[in-house]
Amino acid sequence: MPQMPVTPADSRPRRPSRWMLLLAAALMPGLVAAQNGDDSALRIAMQAAERGQPVSPAMQSHPAAAWLEFAGLRRNLATLPLAEGRDFLQRHADTPVAEVFREAWLRALADRGEWQEVRAAWAPGISNTTLRCIELDARARSGATDAQWTRDTRAIWRSSGKSLPDACDAPFATLAANGGLGDALRWERFDLAVADWDAGMMRAIARGLSAGEQTLANDYAAYMQAPHARALSWPKTARSRLVASHGLARFAKDDPLAAEQQLPALAAALEFGETENGRVLYQAALWTVASYLPDSARLLGRVPDSAYDERLHEWRVREALARRDWAAALTAIGKMGATQRGQSRWTWFQARTTELTGDRAGAVPLFREAAKNSDFHGFLAADRLDQPYALCPMEFAPSNNARTQVAADPGLVRALALYRIDRPGWAVREWNAALARFDDAQRRIAVQVAQENGWYDRGVFGLGRQPEETRLYTLRFPLTQQALIERESKRHGLDPAWVAAEIRAESTFNPNARSPADARGLMQVMPATGAAVARRLGMNWTGADSLYDPATNVAIGTAYLREKKDMYGLPYVAIAAYNAGPSPTGRWLAQRPDMDPDIWIETISYRETREYVARVLAFSVIYDWRMYGKAAPLANRIDGTSDARTRAFACPAG
Repeated sequence: MPQMPVTPADSRPRRPSRWMLLLAAALMPGLVAAQNGDDSALRIAMQAAERGQPVSPAMQSHPAAAWLEFAGLRRNLATLPLAEGRDFLQRHADTPVAEVFREAWLRALADRGEWQEVRAAWAPGISNTTLRCIELDARARSGATDAQWTRDTRAIWRSSGKSLPDACDAPFATLAANGGLGDALRWERFDLAVADWDAGMMRAIARGLSAGEQTLANDYAAYMQAPHARALSWPKTARSRLVASHGLARFAKDDPLAAEQQLPALAAALEFGETENGRVLYQAALWTVASYLPDSARLLGRVPDSAYDERLHEWRVREALARRDWAAALTAIGKMGATQRGQSRWTWFQARTTELTGDRAGAVPLFREAAKNSDFHGFLAADRLDQPYALCPMEFAPSNNARTQVAADPGLVRALALYRIDRPGWAVREWNAALARFDDAQRRIAVQVAQENGWYDRGVFGLGRQPEETRLYTLRFPLTQQALIERESKRHGLDPAWVAAEIRAESTFNPNARSPADARGLMQVMPATGAAVARRLGMNWTGADSLYDPATNVAIGTAYLREKKDMYGLPYVAIAAYNAGPSPTGRWLAQRPDMDPDIWIETISYRETREYVARVLAFSVIYDWRMYGKAAPLANRIDGTSDARTRAFACPAG
């Protein structure tokens, strides 16, 4: 493969190349076709490089030329001449492609036993644990097991109670052989494994202890796996208390009442303090209340105040809400810290429970405070007060010159080009490197340029470093395929803003999105669901990959959403079912029938679904603003009584 030219690594201004100007100019409609041709050429060249075929000489001047070279080199890292690897790193020093190559190269060199070359290729800023252990092994095999090597190896040993990569086995063995991994250090990591409830790791660490220590360590591990009566005879030490309390806390997750029953005898035998008792009672209460079991309130009351954190404070409120004990919910909110209590969610529920206990006058100021927020509970509060929704869009109108300069940045050009040819991992590397050089104004422009190139989730991952950036609504809430959304929404009798909100929550408008569970496309439709819905609609189903087509995905996704709405009757329940599925949703409906929507949503057991429902409903309001300038009242949208857009938007004074 022909040698590629050096890619500039620093951030000094340069005269933009033809390719860089092409991206900046691509914002003009007349040049979109030219950009598409450029993308096609790059895609073809990348596929050729990945197959080991020659790349067109014309592509050697492309901004992403170094990635083409990398694509060709990485096919044969097991046999790549050392000089070629060194040359690539030198020519592309301090660029993302060099770091991606380095990570793969170090692994290949270790497999080849090229330990001196590992040391030569090493870069101090690498944080990946596997690579750090490879470098430690290389130093050891080169005879460099000095005091610094010992400190570095011990630091990794202490870094986690979980299993570490296989590459760490060799340096740990060398450390032990050199007398640097004694019982004290092993017990230190053992304690980390205890805190992680990892019985297997505890046993693995125990094998390295001296003979006199192994018996107790293995019994500790056995208790973590399944509590036993032998623990009552353990030595009354801090470690015994640590293991026993964590082991019983782990057991409490599966059987809260049995753990509570065993606690007194264990606490007396090992002299538990408030910390150990609280550790067990915390888990017993948490896993009881998460299922709204009858003993929830009693167990919550047994947890010492010192063991409460924000998570358990929230569950104490939910438990009271689920029982419709408004006074208890109000008291539970009052026990939160000021910061947590000041969140719009809990300001809203403080207002709601104040009102439900009969104090309407006391609730009004709290509703006013919550209504200042542009989120689910803020919009609910505005409905309560019959006032406009709080929305203060931040002005963002960069100059043409500033836009052109950012759009022509070499790193951003490469990032966008790689994204457009479906190499998102590499694109993110280039994106992150570019943003590290940009100031706040340039970073916002970069997000805008990325979205104009179809990379919509940069509004989520590229903003938020400054508090005011939450007000960049047009960047944080991209909108594309509006005509498609409106057409399919109308076909299935759905609110278009709701469908847009689902797409924003599911894929951030990325038509190529694919989840670990294999949900695909804009509305993250599972292939099995897609096939079934297509069959019911009489659509021509051509396979799972058809879900990457926006028209197919939105047609199926909206039909499925309509099925959920018809099944449950209420939009907010349909949203929960879209996320969690029918079984959990049915259980929540059976547990808490005839409950007000805001309270039902807050008492959903799954955090992901609870937040998803609130997020989609809030996003619906914002997409109403984006698409139509006014919004349907959230209270009406929740229960499906009306989609009429009667609510205005205004920025609250102050």
